[in-house]
Amino acid sequence: MARVLMKGTEAIAEAAVRAGCRFFAGYPITPQNEIPEYMSRRMPEVGGVFVQGESEVASVNMAFGACCGGERAMTSSASTGISLKSEGISYSAAARVPLVYVNVQRGGPGIGTIQPSQMDYLQATKASGNGGFRMIVFAPATVQEAVDMTYRAFELADRDRNPVLVLSDGVVGTMMEPVELPPMKTEEELAAIKESKKEWAGIGHPIGKRSWIEPGTWDTDRWEKANQWNASLYETWTSEYTTYLLEDAQIVIAAYGISARIAKSAIDDLRAEGVKIGMIRPQIINPYPYEAYDEINYDVCKMILDVEMANPALHVVDVEKAVKDRCPIRTCLRSGGNVMQKKNILDAVKEILKEQGA
Repeated sequence: MARVLMKGTEAIAEAAVRAGCRFFAGYPITPQNEIPEYMSRRMPEVGGVFVQGESEVASVNMAFGACCGGERAMTSSASTGISLKSEGISYSAAARVPLVYVNVQRGGPGIGTIQPSQMDYLQATKASGNGGFRMIVFAPATVQEAVDMTYRAFELADRDRNPVLVLSDGVVGTMMEPVELPPMKTEEELAAIKESKKEWAGIGHPIGKRSWIEPGTWDTDRWEKANQWNASLYETWTSEYTTYLLEDAQIVIAAYGISARIAKSAIDDLRAEGVKIGMIRPQIINPYPYEAYDEINYDVCKMILDVEMANPALHVVDVEKAVKDRCPIRTCLRSGGNVMQKKNILDAVKEILKEQGA
């Protein structure tokens, strides 16, 4: 398939269209503005609907409604906007509708900066809304991964009838790279997908037959059973990760997204100098690949270096849980919209080597 040069946000939008997204509602906020802008042009071309809502709250609930009607629907925002969408995301989890949404992270907390960040890690993986629900969370490190993960997000959302998040950042969102786009879902395929949802979606039922989607209820037994069912669903999910030069690593970098991509470049430089260093990179950050850290040879490894664009460190919470006190952990952090630099990682590793007398 031919490769095309695309900006990350626009590539995400096109991947969603090709996956069968036919409803998009969003609201402008940097650095994800190109997603709704692209969708405003693209949706009419494929017989879909684009709505710029009057707010993030309105937009997520419009997408929620489209999902309830059996459509593949998506919304997107950046950090503060995702916070406003959290109630609608929680509603989607409660109603078991397959909402796909994208967060192109910016600096924070609060309104923060418009520059890239990875400050939404805990929000994405631990508390995307009230009620203790969970989601599969993708973490792309390249524009191609952003495309592939967005396309796949719709399949997993439909499979589980559960929200799925693509957690990007301002670097991946605004950079341009060549990508191979996935195939466009045919009208026949989309019709079959919608037909498969008729048992639960609000797209026509015989008189007296209820949809799963119902108004709020005080039935505590019903809610407990629903929560138990959800917990069983979460147990079926599998983590996804890659390792790099891990076998003989005396220092192991733990990083995801753009920080992992930058770390790989630093590892190559350090290996050329004879430093035995490797990396673990989660591609899905929820469920987190705790088992990946069992692949480390702790007789050889003397330090784990968590690299992330967040301060205080957030990803390190899961790294600590995975390492289980088998090795010391350090952090290399940037925040406030400052992008992680290769030099930051090189300096952090050299400081560790100095302390170890290497």
